[in-house]
Amino acid sequence: MEKSSSLEYDVVVIGAGFGGPVAAHKCARAGFRTLMIERSENPGEKVVSGLTIPVYGFLFGPDFIRDGNPPIERPVDGIINYIINDIDAGDIEIDDSMKIPKPFAPVVAFGYNAYCKDFCEWEARKAVDAGAELRLSTVVTGVLMDNGKVRGVLLETGEEIYSKIVIDAEGSQGLVAVKAGIREKYPPEAISLADIYDYEMPKDVVDRLFGYSLRFCWGWDEQKIAPPLGHGNGLMVWPYRESLHFMQDHCLRLDGAKVPNLRKRFDEYHGNITGKLPWWREEVEPNIALRARMWEGFEIYVGLDDRLRNMPNHADGIILTGDAAGLESTELCDGVPAAWISSGIAADVAIAALRKNDTSAAFLSRYDRKIRKHPLLQWSISGTNRFNLRYAQRDHDINKLRKYVHDGWGLGALGHVSTPLLRTLLVHVLKNPLVLLKWRNMFFRYYHNWHHRRFDDG
Repeated sequence: MEKSSSLEYDVVVIGAGFGGPVAAHKCARAGFRTLMIERSENPGEKVVSGLTIPVYGFLFGPDFIRDGNPPIERPVDGIINYIINDIDAGDIEIDDSMKIPKPFAPVVAFGYNAYCKDFCEWEARKAVDAGAELRLSTVVTGVLMDNGKVRGVLLETGEEIYSKIVIDAEGSQGLVAVKAGIREKYPPEAISLADIYDYEMPKDVVDRLFGYSLRFCWGWDEQKIAPPLGHGNGLMVWPYRESLHFMQDHCLRLDGAKVPNLRKRFDEYHGNITGKLPWWREEVEPNIALRARMWEGFEIYVGLDDRLRNMPNHADGIILTGDAAGLESTELCDGVPAAWISSGIAADVAIAALRKNDTSAAFLSRYDRKIRKHPLLQWSISGTNRFNLRYAQRDHDINKLRKYVHDGWGLGALGHVSTPLLRTLLVHVLKNPLVLLKWRNMFFRYYHNWHHRRFDDG
């Protein structure tokens, strides 16, 4: 196989979303010639526009993010859940048990809201600063093979780029691993479509109405105010600095049935809930201006299916990370921490493989072992409360609905995450006790940066 020496890299990273720059940053910092390829004009353009990144991603993820000044939009002190039994009658319960009390909040936060494009651009600049090369508006259509081993990537233009190892961080929309025969396409039941409205709102109004809390709504299917329980997500509202997001998502297909007209359904859900939900109609609606409406597909419940969960995440010469490896979050609906953590692990394994001059599947299998042993990653892909909401609907059991909401997004969630969280925390503290100081500094620095709107430019 002929190679062009000018296009020979140690590492090629596919994707400059949340995970790709983490892998590229670590590999470049270790001294390896690293190329990061992104299909969009700007990093993060193909990612859902905004989201909450749970705090464990910052605590246990890349050190350059933990110790840096990333562009966060608002710290999060908790979730207010609205359990809607009958929206027409005003029968709405509130579970706001997931809340950090003052004076700890909002300096200490459960997570941070961010716009994906801004955050991913910041990450990509950090990777470039570390020595990685970045090519934008470049589409990878497949991998180059040599005797059954991945030896680089093929671009849409026909250009071939060779490398000793490929790290696939292309996200939930990527098909490179499928085309390479490493993974299969997910069934429609495992893919959800998000409908997102981006609204401008004055900061003082956001501060007054939302503070630092997210608002989630859960209601019976027959009210037609949200996608079917357990087959997506009800209304989720994220407050940012001077804007907020309205988001719902719906699985592409329900238990083998026909694919529904999702656009029609989303329009109906949006009209019903915004017209009937008192706090939206009376407080939010008069103070917002629609800036954009977006749709984005992403994987859901992959970790709950044994066959999908056990599909390979590596092969000879290639490692898959984040959503490309099926590491979505089945409950929090946010795979960013998994993308960060898995990409960091992938980079560590890639560096070790390059130093040993062994990028075989046998050597790279240590990546799979590390992923399977990581307490938080395994918890993230195996939570069942969001999925189980369908059983509350099936039985029309308000007690089940309360329980699943409380255990997924209320204080009950701590009962599920506390053990993997403490295990991961212990590993980090034993490895470096000074990390406790870094975590403390992170909370204060992040809040100070947000309060004064001071972030570095990469």
